[in-house]
Amino acid sequence: MDYQDAISRLLSLVDHERSVPALPRQKRIYDLRNVQLLLDRMGSPHRLPGIVHVAGTKGKGSTAAMVESILRAAGHSTGFYSSPHLHTFRERIRINGEPVSPGRFARLTEAVWLHHIANAADPDAGPATLFEFLTAMAFLAFAESQTDFNVIEVGLGGRLDATNVVTPAVSVITPVSLDHTAILGDTIGEIAADKAGIIKPGIPVVASPQFPDAMLAIRAAATAQSAPLVAVADASAWSVDSVSADGQRLIIQTRRDVYHPIVPILGDFQATNAAVAVAVAETLADRGWDIPKDAILGGLGSVEWPARLEVLVRNPTIVADGAHNDHSISTVLQTLQASVPHRRLTVVAGFSRDKRVSAMVDLIAKRADRVIAARSRHPRSLRESEIVGEFLGAGFKKVALSESNNVADAIGSAVADADADDLVLVTGSLFVAAEAREAVLGIEPETYPDLLPPDLR
Repeated sequence: MDYQDAISRLLSLVDHERSVPALPRQKRIYDLRNVQLLLDRMGSPHRLPGIVHVAGTKGKGSTAAMVESILRAAGHSTGFYSSPHLHTFRERIRINGEPVSPGRFARLTEAVWLHHIANAADPDAGPATLFEFLTAMAFLAFAESQTDFNVIEVGLGGRLDATNVVTPAVSVITPVSLDHTAILGDTIGEIAADKAGIIKPGIPVVASPQFPDAMLAIRAAATAQSAPLVAVADASAWSVDSVSADGQRLIIQTRRDVYHPIVPILGDFQATNAAVAVAVAETLADRGWDIPKDAILGGLGSVEWPARLEVLVRNPTIVADGAHNDHSISTVLQTLQASVPHRRLTVVAGFSRDKRVSAMVDLIAKRADRVIAARSRHPRSLRESEIVGEFLGAGFKKVALSESNNVADAIGSAVADADADDLVLVTGSLFVAAEAREAVLGIEPETYPDLLPPDLR
């Protein structure tokens, strides 16, 4: 099996990320039996050391990336499993910060496929979904590499997520907000209770600052599991000391020490994520692992998490951000106003149709001087004409509104009309931000023609 064969095999599996299922996922996946049986057939590769299990609505990817970078800076070997990917499936499984090679990815696919076939024929199990299969591949890769630490990002929710078969060294819950309500619940408390399903008996849990109802649910779950809770809002203090387009200098004070990291990621919310990552590092150190202060500073200073307020190029400045809800869009607009001086703002906007598009459009319409509606190649992408209709409905002036059926052309149009001191923001979806990186940085993407919207094939 070569790499393209592996991708073809993966794309034959049920993929909840690229489709809107007729029934909410949790209503059809009532327990973790399927993935557990698959892993049992494989010899239980998920029984790994030093697992950091990260759930949440916002900031879980950034926080996980910071933790992994700190652990690697401390001299430990690391595995890192995250989703979705920007440009290639291989990004989801990383060893010591690097995506696995195409050859190894293919070998992992082939190894798991044999057990997947057996599982599919088992009356007590069934075929794996794409996410379950990739999760099994990641565990196998980390077990083979005998990594010291393994940072595992939850895909969706917590309690019934395929990653929730692990026994972590520490659990982490980043800020919880309303998202995936059809699957996880209608209230902040219900969603937080689902995400708190990753808390394990006696295992410490680090919780970001939360809405009151979310923290109530997390505290209740921690108490029920006799799990020590580190509430970062109570245990730490943090602030942004200075900021520029290149990053920000932070001050983080814990009960143990004071840290002054320079983090190369924009957004004052990243200061909160950094404080959580420090709390995770200190929690692991309290349990006997060697994670010195200079590793914490070095790891935060070298962290990479692309397509999140990422400055791609200057003169004019082009920023890609994967914000896909109104809270995140608001934060992005406020951050750019404070940290990236500009004369005019052009927004290349593309959205997935299952998101709160109108709320995002209202915020962009109030701040942008020009908007170009763009459609990504993701199968859930909203048509550019529909995006134009949303902006017209929000009262945005038609003369400053245009459209494109691909992100690269939209960026080209934005730059052609921009001066050196203007700002072009590409946002509304992580998939749109990824295509912006490909267009501006010359990255060759993996494309999946069978998954394109029919009119883009």
